[in-house]
Amino acid sequence: MGKGITSRGEDYSQWYNDLVVKADLAEHSAVRGCMVIKPYGYAIWERMQAVLDKRFKETGHSNAYFPLFIPKSFFSKEASHVEGFATECAVVTHYRLKNDGTGNIIVDEEAKLEEELIVRPTSETIIWNTYKGWVESYRDLPILVNQWANVVRWEMRTRLFLRTAEFLWQEGHTAHATEAEAIEEAERMLDVYAEFVEGTLAVPVIRGRKTENERFAGALDTYCIEALMQDGKALQAGTSHFLGQNFAKAFDVKFTSKEGKLEHVWATSWGVSTRLMGALIMAHSDDQGLVLPPKLAPIQIVIVPIFRTEEEKQAIDNYVDTLTSELKARDISVKYDDRDTQRPGFKFAEWELKGVPLRIALGARDMANGTVELARRDNQTKETVSQDGLTDHVVALLDEIQEAIYHKALTFRDEHITPVDSYDEFKAVLDDKGGFVSCHWDGTVETEKRVKEETKATIRCIPLDVQDEDGVCIFTGKPSRHRVLFAKAY
Repeated sequence: MGKGITSRGEDYSQWYNDLVVKADLAEHSAVRGCMVIKPYGYAIWERMQAVLDKRFKETGHSNAYFPLFIPKSFFSKEASHVEGFATECAVVTHYRLKNDGTGNIIVDEEAKLEEELIVRPTSETIIWNTYKGWVESYRDLPILVNQWANVVRWEMRTRLFLRTAEFLWQEGHTAHATEAEAIEEAERMLDVYAEFVEGTLAVPVIRGRKTENERFAGALDTYCIEALMQDGKALQAGTSHFLGQNFAKAFDVKFTSKEGKLEHVWATSWGVSTRLMGALIMAHSDDQGLVLPPKLAPIQIVIVPIFRTEEEKQAIDNYVDTLTSELKARDISVKYDDRDTQRPGFKFAEWELKGVPLRIALGARDMANGTVELARRDNQTKETVSQDGLTDHVVALLDEIQEAIYHKALTFRDEHITPVDSYDEFKAVLDDKGGFVSCHWDGTVETEKRVKEETKATIRCIPLDVQDEDGVCIFTGKPSRHRVLFAKAY
């Protein structure tokens, strides 16, 4: 077990908290409910940003930035939207502080804003107010914009990365001339997210639609990707929303069509956040620390020298200089840990804790034999291999590690999708096994809420590839056309 890390079997929640802190990813801040993302954690987030940003631009999107503060009146223009976020909003009421004469700083009561400002929980309202000035004709469409930003949703119970009052994310907001184009955009971006989470994070996901009760506030349809964590709980890894014309009508965003008619535009929004850091940790890591897929690891290979004399160290240094140059030429990130303040055993444990996918160790005997020792983080196996052709070998090995991490998570996920046909079975699986429970549901919000009240499980999604299958709802016995996936979730 990693030093100071509670085991998963003993207390999964504490294991997660310990790992985030011990692996130097993040820590709690002086502001209640907020976090400090430390350099190593932020480096992982930057890798996520880089891959996603490249993909966004390949699909025709451009980055922009919109204000952090949103006039309160904007939220009143779309009723379901304000209702969905009303309990989570932080509100700015004054714009100045003053000294009370005794050395204390207080709010200047005379500096009250004419209209309160909402600290951005999401940007639909401010963006659609802006788009009104951007759109006149069909020639101005589509608008394909993304922003990387922070948002605030006032959370009372927080957990690092998974649920904090302030978090980082990207939010795409697009405007289209037709309903079909907007739906196509929402589906396209769901695919972008799914391919990224599976291909880069090595986390398998289920693509689906949210029920009416679980949709984004103000959306006509919400698409999602759902992942499964090692404790059997689901985690929503990304969402893409078809907003219809709701926001265009609320903010009077119209365009003249090719036929000369004045019409409201059609909209989407979509986003992922630093919650993906939580998914990455909980899907792959173990009691020794992080397990990072190579495509996401800030350091893909760490090299640790083992020596007794300066002559031995110099010979290793010379070899490592050449090896490092070869690896970097193949776009592999390498760390040469030649610190003389720590023993090799300490370094091994430290980089294991931080999840570096591959470790290379070599000493005087290795130099004499023309070999190195390779240690994989994912399955903790070791092998001694020749220095000849080492670069090609480790590049291929990193690909193998990426695939192995994904398939391990996929096997776990597939083994934890359980079909049930009765409410008793449903509750037994939730209590004893966890994971996704596939069952019939009568399609009503009332039933969904009752099941959640009694079991804490929610409908995570209606899978996009769901097959028609006549059945009866496990709770009410009413007819059902297909199965849905329930789970307890983060």
